[in-house]
Amino acid sequence: MRKRIMIIGLAAALIALARPAFAHAELTTSSPADGSSVSASPTELDLSFSEALNLNFSGLTITGSDKSAIETGDPMLMDGDKVLIVPVSQTLSAGAYTVYWHVLSTDGHKSSGSYSFTVTP
Repeated sequence: MRKRIMIIGLAAALIALARPAFAHAELTTSSPADGSSVSASPTELDLSFSEALNLNFSGLTITGSDKSAIETGDPMLMDGDKVLIVPVSQTLSAGAYTVYWHVLSTDGHKSSGSYSFTVTP
């Protein structure tokens, strides 16, 4: 009986240690950064993730304070497919902006989120 309990405990420990392998891609940094104020309109958004991404199922939307969508260019991946780069096609006027992102990591897990930044005059 003790041996069985010991084996079950060991199996549970191994499963607990293996969980990070099944984690979703997490946003680690962004440029412009979350909550930042920038003095000039960004020409691109750079989002770094904890895992490699599948470009076909990853992207973002930018909205202004009036909730209108901002035009963006075609996204691309860099740095081992962990950095999503999206050109901003138009000049952003002063105001608050929200970035809504969605990604699919190469291991098949979806994740999404949002962050905000401000363009100051």
